[in-house]
Amino acid sequence: MMAVKQSPTLPFDLANLRGELRLDEPMSRHTSWRVGGNADYFYVPADREDVIEFMRRIPTELPVHWVGLGSNLLVRDGGVKGVVVKTTKALSVIRLEVNNRIYAEAGVTCSKVARTSVRHSLAGGEFLAGVPGSFGGALAMNAGAFGGETWPLVESIDCVDRAGNCTTLTAGEVRFSYRNVEMPEGMFLLSGVLQLRSGQSDVDGKAQIKALLDKRSASQPIQSANAGSVFKNPEGDYSARIIESLGLKGQVIGDACFSDVHANFIINQGNCSANDIEALIELAQSRAWQELGVHLEPEVRVIGSANQ
Repeated sequence: MMAVKQSPTLPFDLANLRGELRLDEPMSRHTSWRVGGNADYFYVPADREDVIEFMRRIPTELPVHWVGLGSNLLVRDGGVKGVVVKTTKALSVIRLEVNNRIYAEAGVTCSKVARTSVRHSLAGGEFLAGVPGSFGGALAMNAGAFGGETWPLVESIDCVDRAGNCTTLTAGEVRFSYRNVEMPEGMFLLSGVLQLRSGQSDVDGKAQIKALLDKRSASQPIQSANAGSVFKNPEGDYSARIIESLGLKGQVIGDACFSDVHANFIINQGNCSANDIEALIELAQSRAWQELGVHLEPEVRVIGSANQ
């Protein structure tokens, strides 16, 4: 894969980079909601070394966003100023390490992390099969499913900053909570190491993953374009229950709709805009606060400009 040729209009030097740079790239191609305006610059690195070198080339005044599978991401209709880095092809290494540990780069899917762990008869990471995103995204937000969370399993992470400097942080150096991780400012996730448990056969692990996926299929609108859970669950309650109690299950704005299957999912019924989705989010937040005194905090990351 070759980078585009250097042009006087480009703000960075592409010499000897091995990835692919796209200009004015539609982000609707890279989000599970299938919405979003264009990114000024969209880089698909060749591998870990290539993305580190690319980070060194980006001028400090340009914003940088890393995206994986785009499953927890709303890109506004006006698009993204600056640079988007796509991790899923470049950061794709996963391997078993000593003492029941799994090393995975940020672009590996969570489902692959789960399958790899059970193939090696390791337990504790099966829930990741129900997280519809990349491992980097799971690390960035402490993603969870079916009662499991990512960060209680983390031993260490590798990060890179805007200058291309790499740092390893142990789990004890990073504060995390429910769907929240306090990463150092200006750091981007390259990889992580999970500490798992031995003692489970691969047959039992595969059966557990199948049971979790069957449960997910029965309770979530997985066949529709969505971004997973929209809101974090308030302490002691569930956002889906709150949304349903407000009569918003099935509520439509434009071509966006709160799912009839699971009220904490917004689905793109075919031709919705990011603005439609954001309007539904704001409607639920407003109603929940005014009528119940409950703050619904989005789980979804929102980037870009609302105006085209």
